[in-house]
Amino acid sequence: MVCIINRRAEFAASHRYWLPEWSEAQNLAHFGACSRFPGHGHNYELVVSMQGDLDAFGMVLNLSEVKQVIRQQVIEPLNFSYLNDVWPEFQTTLPTTEHIARTIWDRLAPHLPLVRIRLFEHPRLWADYTGDPMDAYLSVGTHFSAAHRLALEELSYEENCRIYGKCARPHGHGHNYHVEITVKGEIHPRTGMIVDLVKLEAVLKEWVIEPLDHTFLNKDIPYFATVVPTAENIAIYIADVLRQPIRDLGATLHKVKLIESPNNSCEILCEESAQGTSPRETVLPVLERV
Repeated sequence: MVCIINRRAEFAASHRYWLPEWSEAQNLAHFGACSRFPGHGHNYELVVSMQGDLDAFGMVLNLSEVKQVIRQQVIEPLNFSYLNDVWPEFQTTLPTTEHIARTIWDRLAPHLPLVRIRLFEHPRLWADYTGDPMDAYLSVGTHFSAAHRLALEELSYEENCRIYGKCARPHGHGHNYHVEITVKGEIHPRTGMIVDLVKLEAVLKEWVIEPLDHTFLNKDIPYFATVVPTAENIAIYIADVLRQPIRDLGATLHKVKLIESPNNSCEILCEESAQGTSPRETVLPVLERV
């Protein structure tokens, strides 16, 4: 029986995004406040995922031994360090979240059967690395508040209530939506980035937050005049409007996750077709709707 196990760890460290071959204005334009001297710090959360067969003792690995490997190879060198100076990998490539995740993979791979490294810089920014030398994943979280009503115009109120329950009531209701966007791409050998984070956040603000925040989706967004604004359809809409702007930044939109409430969320997987044109979108299961 093959099983994936996860081990969590934490470390605190500082870093600075600064390339000496660039001017101060170039560094500021590309890295924003992250370029400021003498740097800034984070409480990083690391999740190491490993895969293997269960042994006679019902374990994939002895977690006490896993803990020691992670501590010796990662936590002790990085905890309370200035990342730019601590490892040779960070001398040539800046210690961005995605590059730190890849470097941790490289350090742990000789010792553990890794399937994924996930590194949180903070709760709304994290990276995943799965061993592919060409691709890594960066996720950012944001939020907006909006109201909606779930109903089909061609159905009666009673019929809509049978389908959508309380969500069909005529004056609608609101949510504080949380959105997680995952982009995929190759880590730049110098900047350490999949995508310019400042520009990515600007794209999210321009195409998602500003248009959707504090709206009644059915009335204020033309797309939802004919499409019921379920969590699934909102996620598909966000994927549709973000795909090209993110491609223009040099990355690929990999996933959109929309959290409507603690009980209700969905994910849209956006995979480029072999021709690189129309994406295949898969809606993952939605939790209880309330």
